[in-house]
Amino acid sequence: MFAVVRTGGKQYRVHPGDKIVVEKLDGSAGDKVTLGDVLLAGDGGNLKSTSGLTVAAEIVAQAKGDKVTVFKKRRRHNYRRKKGHRQQHTILRIVAIGDHKHVPSKAEGAEKPAKAAAAPAKEKAAKSPEVKAKDTPNPAPQEEAKANPPVKGDVEQAPEKAAKGKKVTTSGKTAKPASTKNAAPAKGAAKKSPKAK
Repeated sequence: MFAVVRTGGKQYRVHPGDKIVVEKLDGSAGDKVTLGDVLLAGDGGNLKSTSGLTVAAEIVAQAKGDKVTVFKKRRRHNYRRKKGHRQQHTILRIVAIGDHKHVPSKAEGAEKPAKAAAAPAKEKAAKSPEVKAKDTPNPAPQEEAKANPPVKGDVEQAPEKAAKGKKVTTSGKTAKPASTKNAAPAKGAAKKSPKAK
């Protein structure tokens, strides 16, 4: 069964067991509320009379909505106003529509007998094998020399050749030093006077 109810100037289509968020209603969590402004009611494709029909609901919580920022501006008049707002809401759980009450299904967590719930837990415990923890040694050695042994042909092993003024590249070829023949003089350096002819 469904119904369309009006509360807080808005309309909501509800079924027994639904949770809806409406404009703030008086009351605290756990209180019962009756919504009397029923606009439409029906079961499947058949409509029912709404005269005297009420919707029973329970308050789940009182909450606030998302923050809304209100910003006003008048250009060229140095007028700016910034204001925040959070709307007050009430979360309702629909208990019944008229005399039609909500029956929880298995998917919603209907209560099971205690014996039936305890038996599968014992079966699962018997089937699952125990896994024992085993300590494994750390694969990385504690000393740096053992962790990173030197390799022949490394760039770090050729500092003697680099000290002679030539650059050593990783490919093993030597590169010539950069030419300063056409370079601009450094800032603040004394300018050379032109040579006399």
